[in-house]
Amino acid sequence: MGPILLLLFIGIPILEIAVFIRVGDLIGLWPTIATVLLTAMAGTALLRHQGLATLAKARANLDAGALPVKEIFDGACLLVAGVLLLTPGFVTDAMGLLLLMPPVRTALRGFLSTRVKTQVHMGGAQGSPGPTRGPGSTPSGRPDIIDGDFVDVTPGEAPPPSDEEPRNGHSPWVKGPQDPPGSGG
Repeated sequence: MGPILLLLFIGIPILEIAVFIRVGDLIGLWPTIATVLLTAMAGTALLRHQGLATLAKARANLDAGALPVKEIFDGACLLVAGVLLLTPGFVTDAMGLLLLMPPVRTALRGFLSTRVKTQVHMGGAQGSPGPTRGPGSTPSGRPDIIDGDFVDVTPGEAPPPSDEEPRNGHSPWVKGPQDPPGSGG
């Protein structure tokens, strides 16, 4: 993942500079700057419109008692699109405008959901081993270890003092003959 990010941080600015030079040669300096500013403003307006629509859909899903997973993903895509559109450059603007298109977000959501399902099915993120649990096993994975607190009560000995006062001289957990009916203990 590190080399990919490094390549993106170096490659995208170089690509943007090359495109700026080429567009500047074709249409001139001031039209190039005006085009970058206009794409940023148009992208921001589209982002606002789609962001509000996505927020309304998410609220409707929450009101209906459904988890707005699609809307959360769309909101994340719109956030990335906003960052890309506000970054000066033609390549980043093109990527941001692509993320504003609902069919592109749907295709990206489908692709990512199959990747996530595959990784989860394979045993966790990047194949990391998770806890192995089966019938009768404990959180540690070993069936011979039981985690708990205990008090050794030997018949004929007085029980150790406890934080809870017993009712009617009896244990609070055992119902005795002296407890009135319906006392719950």
